[in-house]
Amino acid sequence: MSARHRAAMTGWQPGATISVISRDGCHLCDDVEGVVARVAADLDVRWERVDVDADPELVERYGEEVPVTFVGGRQHDYWRIDEARLRAAVADLPSS
Repeated sequence: MSARHRAAMTGWQPGATISVISRDGCHLCDDVEGVVARVAADLDVRWERVDVDADPELVERYGEEVPVTFVGGRQHDYWRIDEARLRAAVADLPSS
């Protein structure tokens, strides 16, 4: 699904290099957010946390998969994340 189609469906559009659809009280989300924060700081890119429970359409689409990680607006992973793979995905993005 394209970022444009997803935005039309949910109203959410990734605005950072790395986005994490997450929820409060989710230990996997906390783990992924820690990795994402570290990688974003090391690579000097912006990341954002999107609360899945704040949007019923996000809950419908991603509620059972959180955390879901996006890189450059494209879905990268869900549930867990591999730091080396995330770094490579960010490095492969075109420069702006």
